[in-house]
Amino acid sequence: MTDAAPRSRGHLNPGDPRAVFDRFTLPASLDELVRHVWVVRWDVPEGEAVDQRVLTYPAFNAVVEGAPGGPAPAAGLFPPTGRVGVRRLKGRGWAVGVLLRPSAGRILLEGRGVPPRAVPAEGIPLDDAPVERIADAMSHTSREPLAAALTDWLLPYAERVGERDRLVDEACRLAEVEASIDRASELAARLGVAPRTLERTVREYLGLSPKWLIECRRLQAAAVTLYQAPAADLSALAVQLGYADYAHFSRRYRAVLGETPNATRRAGRAAQ
Repeated sequence: MTDAAPRSRGHLNPGDPRAVFDRFTLPASLDELVRHVWVVRWDVPEGEAVDQRVLTYPAFNAVVEGAPGGPAPAAGLFPPTGRVGVRRLKGRGWAVGVLLRPSAGRILLEGRGVPPRAVPAEGIPLDDAPVERIADAMSHTSREPLAAALTDWLLPYAERVGERDRLVDEACRLAEVEASIDRASELAARLGVAPRTLERTVREYLGLSPKWLIECRRLQAAAVTLYQAPAADLSALAVQLGYADYAHFSRRYRAVLGETPNATRRAGRAAQ
């Protein structure tokens, strides 16, 4: 486990003091299965609510959630949806999430009779998650008990990663970090596979298209920029992200995020 907190662009409106995030990585033995762990604790005064807006990475999240004095903590596996999700936080509570590698959904679902592309947006239960141990770890200020619980649970799954899994993971990694890749055909060429093979494999694992992998990178970057730096020039941002013009960027932004770029800027200004 490293001390440096991983960066994330999936959380689109960071900074509300009523919901505090922490992120950390797990041991290197889990690198092929886990990207990082995210933890959120919230304490929202009565009568108020905090809306957390998330455009998920093209990967599954394993999440355990609990609340003091509430129902017993529960664990679920949640798929990428290709749309912004809004989670309304009230009262006091916590959630522990594991952002998995793109191929890990297949591995955790193996033997359950549910293909990754068929997992509903509301997720499915994870019956083998060490829920009580995780809940106990959340009472500690140190990360170590939580990291140990998650490592013991996930390590057997990490041993099942194969070559086809690694292809999907590399496709998602390249689409995220290589800004020069603008088309799915370019992504397939970088991977040395036929476009049809890439399309079929990514849809099988994630229920998304290779084109979405590229657009996810663009829209995450756009949303975080507009929220944190609302003075950013919209036309310049559209060009920087590889859109033909502002009109095309604005249409896609509204279709996925459910609001205009200007609306995100206004929310960013209000938050500041």
